[in-house]
Amino acid sequence: MTNRSDDTARPAAGAPSGPVLIEVDGPAARPDMAPPVPDTSLPAADAGLARTARLMARKPSRLARWFWALAGALLTVAISTAAWNAVTALIASTPWLGWAVTALIGAFLAVLLAIVVKELTAFARLARMDRLHKVMADARTSDELAQAREATRQLTKLYRGRPEMRWQVERFDERQPDQFDATSLLDLAEGELLTPLDRAARAEVEAAARQVATVTALVPLALADVATALSANIRMIRRIAEIYGGRSGTLGSWRLLRAVMTHLVATGAVAMGDDMLGSVLGGNLLARLSRRFGEGLVNGALTARVGLAAMEVCRPMPFSDGRRPRVTSIIQTALTGLFAKAEKTEGGAG
Repeated sequence: MTNRSDDTARPAAGAPSGPVLIEVDGPAARPDMAPPVPDTSLPAADAGLARTARLMARKPSRLARWFWALAGALLTVAISTAAWNAVTALIASTPWLGWAVTALIGAFLAVLLAIVVKELTAFARLARMDRLHKVMADARTSDELAQAREATRQLTKLYRGRPEMRWQVERFDERQPDQFDATSLLDLAEGELLTPLDRAARAEVEAAARQVATVTALVPLALADVATALSANIRMIRRIAEIYGGRSGTLGSWRLLRAVMTHLVATGAVAMGDDMLGSVLGGNLLARLSRRFGEGLVNGALTARVGLAAMEVCRPMPFSDGRRPRVTSIIQTALTGLFAKAEKTEGGAG
């Protein structure tokens, strides 16, 4: 008897076509065993921001923290000892001059103490905003009316003492008893209390993006765009924090900057392609712009991304569905008219 499988496996020579049995050595390959496709979507313009954000988001090691703590302690002891020896020597040689220097040192220490108290107060405000943000997020997730009422009570307490928010707080207090579920109450609080603050924060983001783009495009000095972008971003983050009620000091600004960079890395916002700019401003315009205007456009867009991340970090309540500003809309509002006017100016001069 002829084995059909053998005939199928070894067809006669010259056969036109037919089923072919393919023997695979080893286990059969599965789609989930395929190697991952390398990610090459990160454009070169975003790579620098991604590296910077990851470096700023990385927490220092314990050894580094011990090093800086001990170095600060040694420096404090050295400065204190030198000042003490200098003052005692002056008092011994020239009493009036020694006491005058002592008074100056006392005034300096008093100002330093006031700065420390101010920074600690700023850190306390930022910590309060972080706790309120978590409370509001938990109230949204749990969907319990009692928890939502407690969260909105803390939110109104934050803004009740601000004169510019008096009308919004009173309007929320009037409409609050009519809400009988957590979602509607939280939506009311977001619409009445945070909508005007969102508009003010968005205006700050647009102004910072416009400033960075203009300086990059028009100032040919080396590193001028870097210094402008850094100062504008720090000032923008501080202003956004002040708008939402988390006013920070000098050290608090760096803490906010680090939190914003961490948020950028966590949400993947630094990996957004530059083709978004083409969809906003049009590919023909990008092709006609000079190199400096193109760099200004990219830097302004990156500033807008940082600003949106700062709004999400500093806002006492997470954005609900449909209320989160779009980066493309911010870029379009801040930069489209600027570079369109610049293009017309260049065309007219030509």
